[in-house]
Amino acid sequence: MVRLNYLRIYLVISLLFGGFGLFSSCSSADEMPEITQEEIMEEDAVDENRDTEETQGESSIIDEDTGPITQCTEAGTNQERATDIANPVNVGALDDRSCYANYNEITIDNTIWGIYNITTGSNHMDAPNTLQPRIERSLSRSQTTGVGSFAKFTGTVRILEVGKTDNVGSDGTYIMQAKGKHTGGGGPNDPAICLYLAKPVYGDDGHGNQVQQSFDIFREQINFRGGSGADGREIVFLTNIEKNVPTEIELEVGFAEDPNDATKKIHYANATIGGVAFNWNIPEPERGIQSGIRYGAYRVKGGRAQIRWANTTYEKAEND
Repeated sequence: MVRLNYLRIYLVISLLFGGFGLFSSCSSADEMPEITQEEIMEEDAVDENRDTEETQGESSIIDEDTGPITQCTEAGTNQERATDIANPVNVGALDDRSCYANYNEITIDNTIWGIYNITTGSNHMDAPNTLQPRIERSLSRSQTTGVGSFAKFTGTVRILEVGKTDNVGSDGTYIMQAKGKHTGGGGPNDPAICLYLAKPVYGDDGHGNQVQQSFDIFREQINFRGGSGADGREIVFLTNIEKNVPTEIELEVGFAEDPNDATKKIHYANATIGGVAFNWNIPEPERGIQSGIRYGAYRVKGGRAQIRWANTTYEKAEND
């Protein structure tokens, strides 16, 4: 393209001066290569392809870990669950139970992204073969149950990779969850109310390899307070988001007046993902005593998970 531009300039100057430079001698004309319309089109096509390749290169994933998948690394083996960097951009207290990597941050196009990478078997904090690896942030809970009490989280998520096993039911990684204790017993001491699960969708990478190209998002919700396992939880499909595409997310957990009976309350967990609302009322609202939220990367029964969070905010209200 540079050669072509010089030739065009030369032709314009030659015409302005009466063709002097172009036609003053046969030898000059003979040395000048003939430029055909086909060559011009080819040069322009090459330049367009180059621009496309450069644009694609600039938008390619630059913060994805493509190295070997291991359980632990020396750099990632923290001694305390609360190990964090100074002044993290992501809100909330860190709970790091993975020895593969520690929480870190990267700036891309003036946006600071929190990095959450975990691998299978990398939980070095809890007893072996008990709890799943995680690097999550915990947000302070709304401890009251009056109408108008709530906990609300917003952020932008990018998903690069989630857990993959030989069993579809075990695939996937949680990106956030609603938490909250209840009265009357049943279930774990600090139960999850619902978890937002990203499962991989595969496609050809153009070289004959099946790779994770997008992620189906599910809500893994309790059927009753303290519910777990196949009987205690139900998995509901919500939406699909593309790999490495920033997606706006909002999750609000709280208490509101029952629209069908003003003497009663509902306990809700309402999410908005990519601008689409996915509202859900938690069973047995009269038993709920908290509204809480955690986010990051949690669960990887096979392979590796890589979740990115940016622009995170949190607010809550307490009404008796």
